[in-house]
Amino acid sequence: MTSRPDTDRGAHANDATDDLRERQLARVAAWSRALFLCVLAVFIVVIGRVVQLKVAPDPRLAPAAGAVETTRTEIARRGDLLDRRGRVLATSTIQYRLFVDPQSVTDLDTIALDLADLLDLDPVAVDRAIQRRADTSRFIIVHDALQEWQVQRFRAHRIAGVGLEPRLARHYPLGHVGEQLIGLVGFEHEGLGGLEYTFQASMTPRDGSLRFLRDVRRRPLWIESKGFAPAQDGQDVTLSIDMVVQEIAERNLRGAVESHNAGGGRLVVLDCQSGEILAMADIVRRPVGREAILSDPARSIHPALGRNRCATDTYEPGSTFKPFIWAVATELKRVTPEEHLPTPDGTSGPYRTSRGRAIRDTAYLGDATWRMVLIRSLNSGMAIVGERLTPKEMREAIAGFGFGMKTDCGVPGESAGLVTSARRWTHHTQTSVPMGHEIAITPLQMARAFSAFARDGSLPMVRITAMDDADERFTFRCQAIEPATARLTRSVLREVMTEGTGRRAQSQRYRLFGKSGTPQMPKANGGG
Repeated sequence: MTSRPDTDRGAHANDATDDLRERQLARVAAWSRALFLCVLAVFIVVIGRVVQLKVAPDPRLAPAAGAVETTRTEIARRGDLLDRRGRVLATSTIQYRLFVDPQSVTDLDTIALDLADLLDLDPVAVDRAIQRRADTSRFIIVHDALQEWQVQRFRAHRIAGVGLEPRLARHYPLGHVGEQLIGLVGFEHEGLGGLEYTFQASMTPRDGSLRFLRDVRRRPLWIESKGFAPAQDGQDVTLSIDMVVQEIAERNLRGAVESHNAGGGRLVVLDCQSGEILAMADIVRRPVGREAILSDPARSIHPALGRNRCATDTYEPGSTFKPFIWAVATELKRVTPEEHLPTPDGTSGPYRTSRGRAIRDTAYLGDATWRMVLIRSLNSGMAIVGERLTPKEMREAIAGFGFGMKTDCGVPGESAGLVTSARRWTHHTQTSVPMGHEIAITPLQMARAFSAFARDGSLPMVRITAMDDADERFTFRCQAIEPATARLTRSVLREVMTEGTGRRAQSQRYRLFGKSGTPQMPKANGGG
């Protein structure tokens, strides 16, 4: 009976202990929640501040922050232009420009002398370049293209606030040979003219880049997962041009132009079988004692900026056009090579067409065969047979030889020539075109059309790039005349070189065929 009060006191003590423990646990939980909320609040504030500094930092922090992200550029090379033998016509190398950051230079007053002594530069020119922009720019170019020894010396003697900037420089190893055809690039290394412009898309490189993060001391930290892009050089382009042939063509054309005191000359060398252009020369000069009739303002800025007149400028072909009408009229059986035509003998004046138009010859032979009409280049005979063709037949003959349409060979600015439309075609046109008047063509079109006589009567697909095996298998051809007609015309054109107007052009090595021509000069005022 005496132990029960002790038991009650023990139970009360246990209850008090449990209650104390619960209160302690509650306080710990409360403090834990408070601490967690404080830490969470601080974390949110820190994250918010980081985001704010990343997205919209205070401008006053910029000097202390430095460049967090840096991108280094790897310069890719522009593609080379090569001739058919692999000779380099245009290539790119990396050159260095020297620049100054005035805010990083230790002593701006002596920097010009320091650079002049180190790199053998003109101190006055360097100082003038710096002082002109010292207050407005942190990137001042003081020299555009350092030589290799200057680059090596600068790298061995670093100067605070002075640096090198790599850039591409275009070189033309063969100098002025073919410059009218090759063209040139501008300051941004983009083609401005010639084939540099034509193949801009394929030769353009894609610079590489390396993007990485740095700390405030500008030490590299890490490269981002997608921070590297390799450089991709531009594609090389192999031309159909043979620069040995090009140099020979230019030299001989220049000599002919000067010996005849001409205002200019154009020459195209074409592989008749493949259609590849082997040379394309264009000379312009001011004739002595006569007014120049040619105008090409861009050529005065730089020769490579001038028009490539072999493809861009048209001319009236004159008698060199006669073989095409001769061949078509023969093929259509409007006349035979041995048929005698009533060409005048000079005693009764010039020949007159069915509508009374006078057609004059440089020499009057009397009745001449159709073969002799071409050999002696008789305008009257061409007009006689021209009237035997219909306007539709003559226009189809012109188109069949590719006149009135571009060759699409790749030379920029190519002209399609001028052919009178069917609506404006007159009797005067019908008797003018057979002797090469009232039609305008380019030298490139003439070379392509004449190739039909050296082939099987078909026209080659003219190209300025070298052929590969695939091109040889899939060469498009346009049949202008039948093979037999081409052989017949070629045989007559051989006689032109031995008995006709081409007697002065002979070769001990080759059998030649061709046709001379003397088109009338246009009046300066455009009146005919």
